[in-house]
Amino acid sequence: MAVTNRHLCQGDFLAQVEKIASRRPGGILLREKDLPEEAYASLAQEVATLCKAWSVPLYLHTFPLPVQAVRAAGLHLPLMRLRQASTARELPQARIGASCHSVAEVQEAAGRGCSYVIAGHIYATSCKEGLPGRGLSFLQSVCRAAGTMPVYAIGGITPDRMTEVLSAGAAGVCVMSGMMRDSEWWR
Repeated sequence: MAVTNRHLCQGDFLAQVEKIASRRPGGILLREKDLPEEAYASLAQEVATLCKAWSVPLYLHTFPLPVQAVRAAGLHLPLMRLRQASTARELPQARIGASCHSVAEVQEAAGRGCSYVIAGHIYATSCKEGLPGRGLSFLQSVCRAAGTMPVYAIGGITPDRMTEVLSAGAAGVCVMSGMMRDSEWWR
């Protein structure tokens, strides 16, 4: 899954998203959480059009917008936002995922109705500068705790690390920096 961050994009953001979509990743997670909700909703509509053109699922992030209106495949939330939304019964009828950083968080996400989680950061990454990666043993523990719920690994994932990440039990990977800076990441 490609994860967006327009601050990492060195050119036109929508052009980069289209390049990524043209390679047909398993999905695009629109992670522009610093935008006000109205601006995010507008950007989501533009990205949804690109995703639809390339038949790539779009996952929204942070804001429980009307997922069906945006033609999104699901909604991804930071765990704190998942707690708030599930308590307030604001979750849409859609595929819901959460970002998790421990076994306990994965178990909580499952209990709150998530159908997948993104676990990280696995390796050191410039997005979490100065913090060591949690490593493959962390990923293995999280995958065991998740049971049948898919776990997607994030953080410092490079093409040469994919085999070991998948061997640790991950259902797939999420890539932000590599996708935003180089749409040919998976070559």
